[in-house]
Order: sequence, then structure tokens, then C-alpha cells
Amino acid sequence: MAKKPENLSFEESLNELEQIVTELEQGEVSLDDALKQFERGIGLVRSSQSKLEQAQQKVAILLADDPQAPLSPFDVEEE
Repeated sequence: MAKKPENLSFEESLNELEQIVTELEQGEVSLDDALKQFERGIGLVRSSQSKLEQAQQKVAILLADDPQAPLSPFDVEEE
């Protein structure tokens, strides 16, 4: 059974996403399997995006030299 997207590292998620895209591009996957892979891919993208946002926020905190600043959702448009 595959790990949940949130339990994968960013790099593991990217590797699995690349594999899913390759399989879907080959067009040899049944519709049901393609939908399952697409759903898995969406979960991987969302998890990866969240990890990137957290990393961006940590960098911003480190650059601000305020290690006690709380983590909160990162809004790119605020930057």
C-alpha cells in the first residue's frame, strides 16, 4: 500500500508524480486506473505545495532572525 502523501518527503512526492505523469502520458492505463492515479497525483501536489510553503516560511523566519515566530499559512501575494 502506498504511503499517504503527507508522509512522503518532498523529493519522494516529486519522484512519484513524475512516474504518474509518465504512465498517464503513455496512454496504456485504463480509465479507472487513470482516475486513481490522477487523484493520487492531486494529493501529492497538495502535500508538496504545503511543504514548499512551510519551507518558504521557515526561510523568512530565519532571515528575520526571529526563531520564536509562530508558523502560519503562507500567502505568496503578501510578499
